[in-house]
Amino acid sequence: MDCKRLLLTALLGLVCASCATPTPRGSPGALEDVQPGHRPTATSDEAGLWMYMERMEQRLRTSGRIVTDAGLNEYVRGILCKLFPSYCKDIRFYIVETPHFNASMAPNGFMQIWTGLLLRAENEAQLAYILGHEFGHYVRRHSVQQWRSVRKTTDALTFFNLGAGAAGVGYVGNIAQLAALASIMAFSRDQEREADTIGFELMVRADYDSTEAARTWEALIAERDAADAPEQFIFFSTHPATEDRVKTLKQRTANLKVTGNPIKGREPYLSAIRPFRAAWLRGELYKHDFSATQVLLDRLIAVGDNPGELYFFRGELNRIRGEEGDAERAISNYHRALETLDAPAETSRSMGLVFWRSGRAEEARAAFQRYLGARVDAPDREMVESYVKELE
Repeated sequence: MDCKRLLLTALLGLVCASCATPTPRGSPGALEDVQPGHRPTATSDEAGLWMYMERMEQRLRTSGRIVTDAGLNEYVRGILCKLFPSYCKDIRFYIVETPHFNASMAPNGFMQIWTGLLLRAENEAQLAYILGHEFGHYVRRHSVQQWRSVRKTTDALTFFNLGAGAAGVGYVGNIAQLAALASIMAFSRDQEREADTIGFELMVRADYDSTEAARTWEALIAERDAADAPEQFIFFSTHPATEDRVKTLKQRTANLKVTGNPIKGREPYLSAIRPFRAAWLRGELYKHDFSATQVLLDRLIAVGDNPGELYFFRGELNRIRGEEGDAERAISNYHRALETLDAPAETSRSMGLVFWRSGRAEEARAAFQRYLGARVDAPDREMVESYVKELE
C-alpha cells in the first residue's frame, strides 16, 4: 500500500471530526440516528459525503493491505452482528494490515479495523467495546454533524486536499502529519461521551465484561506514555483518553448489577488472532518505537498466551535496538523462550547472531546448529551453514 493510500484511507476515520458540539437528541435541528438500510437523498449534502466515502472505500478495497483470511473475518463479523444485529447486513468492514492501533467507521457504513488494534486487544470484550464505540459515532451521525460544521468554515475540496497533500513524505512523516490533522479534527468531548455510552451499553447488552472497557484505555495510555513517537498513536488524536474517561467507565461498571458470568472471550479471541500474531509483531518492531513495544510485549507476556513466541520477540527487540546491555538482555529473553514449548525455531538463529557479534564463537556455532536441526526446511539454510563454517 503506497503512502498516499495509507494516509487517505486513514483519513476516512478522521474526516469531519472537528470540535463542534453534537445537537442533543430531541432538540430542534437534531439529526436522527442512522436507521438500518439508511441512504441519504440524492440532493442532500450528506449524499455528496457518501460519494466521497464510497470512492475511498474502493481504494481501500483494492489497496492490497486487506486481511482476507476467511476465519478471522468471520470471527470479527460475529462480534459485530452480536453487538448491533439490526445493522449487521449494512456494515462492510475491512481488517487493514498496519501496525498502528485504530478503528473507525465512515458515515456510509464501512468500518476499518487495523491489525495494530487486534494485536493489542487482550480479549473479545475489549475489541467489542472499541467496535461499539465506533458504531456509536456512526449511529449518532457525528461525522455528518462535523462535515456540516467544517463546510461553514472551509471549502470541502480544500479540506480533503489536506489529506492528499501529505502524500510522498514517507511513512513516518505521513503518520506524523495525519496525527497533526487529526488533532485539529478530533471529535468533541460530548461526541466522545455519547460514543462511550453507546459502546459501553452495547457491550453490556451483549453480555461482555464491562471492566474491560476501562482496561482498554489504561493499556493504551501506558503504551503511549512510554512511546518515543507518541504522535503515531492516531487513535488518541481523534479519541483523546483522559483519567476522567477511565474513571467514568469504571464508575459505570461499579453501578451495574451484574448477574451471571459476563464474557471476556479470551480463549476464542486468542485462537482467532494467534495465527497472525507473529507477523503483526514483526510489523510492530519495524516501527522502531522500542519503548512502546516493550510495554506492549510485557503486557502480552503477562496475559500468558504463547510465551515462547513473546519472549522471542522481546529478544528481537533487544537485538535490533542494540543499546548498551541489549545483547545480554536479548540472550536472556531467547533462553526464556527456549524453556517453553512454543519458541519459534528462529530463536536459536537470532541467539547465534547475538553470540557472534559478542565474540562468543563457540556458543554462536552451537546456536546456529541447533537452529538448522530444528528447522530442516529453513529457507536460509545455506546462509546459516556458511556462518557455521566461518565459525569453525
